[in-house]
Amino acid sequence: MVAPIYMTRIGLSKFEDELRFLKSKGRIEMAEKIAYARSHGDLSENADYDAAKHEQELLEMRISKIESILSKVQVIDPNDFPNDKVYILSLVKMKNKKTGAIVEYSLVSAEEADYRTNRIAVTSPLGKAMLGKTIGATVTTNVPAGVIEYEVLEIGKYHG
Repeated sequence: MVAPIYMTRIGLSKFEDELRFLKSKGRIEMAEKIAYARSHGDLSENADYDAAKHEQELLEMRISKIESILSKVQVIDPNDFPNDKVYILSLVKMKNKKTGAIVEYSLVSAEEADYRTNRIAVTSPLGKAMLGKTIGATVTTNVPAGVIEYEVLEIGKYHG
């Protein structure tokens, strides 16, 4: 049995949009690049052609990866989970016990994770450490610089 990939409706929509774009405009643009490179003559010594074919290969790999992800998606809603402890799709406010800095993370699937926007994967070391914690609990995680401890201040719902 294939393990499901849990995702929000918004995350699913983003993947579907990207797949539509890649299969239509992406492939058309790639075909144009290859045709243009091909017009430069001998293919055996045509670096532009080789580069365009490599780009095409990467495009097709991305399409295949997205199709694989979509075949396993199970859409979940934040309202499916209570706020009593940290679950996937929880929005968690925590205080760094050493520095006092307040951080807020949303727990999402690895496919929807984006560290720049504080969306972390439930499968990441910090995500795993946060799962199941309640308000007031300590979250401990190992980082290259050592161990970081956070205190859970609030648990809410992630809404994308």
